[in-house]
Amino acid sequence: MYMFQSVIEDIKKLLPSYKTQKQKKDLRAHLLQKRRLLTADVVATCSDEVVTQLLGNPAYQQAKTVMFYYPANNEINLLRLAEINPEKQFLLPVTHRHSIEVRPFVGKDNLKRGKFGIPEPQTPTFRGNIDLLLVPGVGYDNQLYRLGRGGGYYDRFISSLKKAHKIGIGYRFQLVEHIPHNHHDRKMDEIILSQTN
Repeated sequence: MYMFQSVIEDIKKLLPSYKTQKQKKDLRAHLLQKRRLLTADVVATCSDEVVTQLLGNPAYQQAKTVMFYYPANNEINLLRLAEINPEKQFLLPVTHRHSIEVRPFVGKDNLKRGKFGIPEPQTPTFRGNIDLLLVPGVGYDNQLYRLGRGGGYYDRFISSLKKAHKIGIGYRFQLVEHIPHNHHDRKMDEIILSQTN
């Protein structure tokens, strides 16, 4: 009887986590579908808007080392920042089984398709400090919680960073009332979204 009761208690503990995962999955599917339907012109316009906002952002202006991302599946494209500010060191993530490795971005000619089909640099691992982390997201809320792609890569990576300022990047429609979250989900320091869409 005691063992049966113990199993029931364990299931009760798991239910909130299961509910959160289901909510995340449904919200992620909805927002990804909206992003999939964006035209190339809208993506380009919104990307320019976010780049302009970043150029005026104090955290970006002060950062010497900036980790951004290679845009996939209609994500906001920030690659132009490397051309505008060649004096800054830009980094890209390389995903492994459970972790992110960081490598310098030295141009598109040095990229090769990685684990998820996303281009990754072929440069050596970066071992220095990251001043600014520009994070892609599927959704955000006003409490600065982020909904990612579901693998937990960025949450684990952010947990290992002590000083980097974290900015979530996305479209205006990706700001929702509430992102379901658990104890392992990491908040952003701020969010920058496009104004148009």
